[in-house]
Amino acid sequence: MAKIKAVANGSKKDAIVKKAAGLFRQKGFKATSMRELAEKVGVEAPSLYNHIGGKSELLQLICFQVANEFTLHLQQLEETPQTVVKKLDQLIRFHIKMMLQSYDELYVANHEWKHLEDPYLSNFLSQRKLYESRMVQLVKEGVKQKELKNIHPYVAVLTILSAVRGLEFWQRHKKDIPADVLENNMVNQLLNGLIK
Repeated sequence: MAKIKAVANGSKKDAIVKKAAGLFRQKGFKATSMRELAEKVGVEAPSLYNHIGGKSELLQLICFQVANEFTLHLQQLEETPQTVVKKLDQLIRFHIKMMLQSYDELYVANHEWKHLEDPYLSNFLSQRKLYESRMVQLVKEGVKQKELKNIHPYVAVLTILSAVRGLEFWQRHKKDIPADVLENNMVNQLLNGLIK
């Protein structure tokens, strides 16, 4: 019987979560079976249950791993003594890198979260809402300090998040744009519309 191979710098459970994210993105959470996941991992379905409790646990792990990474990064930025423009630059770059490097996981967190069950669903939505409000607060601070134009902070945040989420299109079609060129161009275009 085959054994589950751990991912680099990770556990067997991490390997299962990574494969699950790919399947959930391709087929959707509801349409993916544990048998398909086991095939993808290369083991018998019962072997998966030695590492995870089921599909719902996998979805929780994926969604909260993504949410926690974003929250931690924003918290670190908030605590650094630099301009709001610099913080926004780093925040946008982080969003772009996550979309390029953890596409499956991010896609699942953006689209399949609705299949979470309470209390996880409520917690996830609260975490997302708090993240957005902290971004809005950052933009408000930039306007107040006259680093940014007198713009509506929520519209600015919505524009940033929508633009970065639009990278799903780039991921699906893999345009011949190097990732660093894509990142630099997006940051420049998004920030130039905000900077005073």
